[in-house]
Amino acid sequence: MHPKEIENILKLTPFERYQYFIRKIADREIAYTFIFSNGDYAISTIDDKKLLPIWSAKEFAELSKTDGWENCIIIELTFDDFEETLFDYIDENNLLLNVFPTDKTGFVVSLEEFARDLKDELEQYQ
Repeated sequence: MHPKEIENILKLTPFERYQYFIRKIADREIAYTFIFSNGDYAISTIDDKKLLPIWSAKEFAELSKTDGWENCIIIELTFDDFEETLFDYIDENNLLLNVFPTDKTGFVVSLEEFARDLKDELEQYQ
């Protein structure tokens, strides 16, 4: 990604970054998150809510490797990963999605909201 594009996207509000994220993953069918070296997902906690961070591009995830996440490994998530394992993991662990966090917080949504918004965006591709 061009540095100017990254800079402009980081200036967006959390909701605008969420909308950007939905468009990008609907188009590319790939998202990114963190895991620790033991394979566990990197989960943050804010106000007693457990959050799984996800980004639309590896570059944005890389910029978020701060405040305890420096040693995390960035992994790519395909649509199959979401459907086959991640949705169940999120549901079983009562997680919310922290979409496109910068400085630890992005736009926080439930799995149901995320799935609905993604489905709505994907319908525009048909």
